[in-house]
Amino acid sequence: MARMGNMLAAALLMGLTTLAGQAQAKASIEDKDVARLVSLGGMCVSCDLAGRKMTGAKFTGANFAKANLIGADLRGAVFFGSNFQSADLSRADLRGAEMRGANFQNANFSGARLSGVESSAANFQNANLARADLTSAELHGANLEAASLIDARLANSEMHGSNLASVNARGADFSNAEINGSNLTGGRFDRAQFRNASLTASNLRGGSFTGADFKGADFSGVRLFGVDLSGAKGLTQDQLDEACGDAATRLPPGLSIKACGRSSRSRISIIQGMPAPPAPPAPPAPPVYPKH
Repeated sequence: MARMGNMLAAALLMGLTTLAGQAQAKASIEDKDVARLVSLGGMCVSCDLAGRKMTGAKFTGANFAKANLIGADLRGAVFFGSNFQSADLSRADLRGAEMRGANFQNANFSGARLSGVESSAANFQNANLARADLTSAELHGANLEAASLIDARLANSEMHGSNLASVNARGADFSNAEINGSNLTGGRFDRAQFRNASLTASNLRGGSFTGADFKGADFSGVRLFGVDLSGAKGLTQDQLDEACGDAATRLPPGLSIKACGRSSRSRISIIQGMPAPPAPPAPPAPPVYPKH
């Protein structure tokens, strides 16, 4: 076991191409500075790499589930098809990292620095990204379902075709972000900032936006079924004219929205409460029988 540990440590320090250890390898990494551009593969479940310098490291098909990477320096790291499920990356520095098809389900990124990250089809389901800095990040096709984005910073980010269903993004900053063609159904976005954000063709069904700021946001093709915008700020009629909703859509006083799938002349006005139900149809006239 000691021999294997020494071999793994040497491989990391000399910049070899493979880390082939098992879970026991977590105690074998003794040097704090891991060689730049080292390629890490294989299995290292529950590895303790807290505070390690791993700038430019390449994780290809690796399994680092439940790894401890608290405060690790992973700037410019590459995560290709690797598994970091339930890993702890809180306060880690991942600026400029690439994430392609990587699994971060249930991972902890709280307080992490992820600005400029380039991600494609990465899985962040149920991940904790509270207070994380994702400024200018590219999260195309990312799965963030039920993730925590409380007070996260996503200004100038690109999130085309991403899944943000049931996220908790209270107080998050999406200013100038591009969230086009994305799924925001059932999300909590109270007090979130959407100033000058683009929400083109996104689905906000059933979301909560109390205190959210939409000044200058683009609502082109946005579907607002059952969305509560009654406490939102910065909304104008011009913005809502580009979107559509239903009778359950709630808007600030004086604003209205057209019904989805209907002519723009068919509008739903929500000023206070829900509209009254339509009157029941008149009963049919009694049949007229011929006289004999």
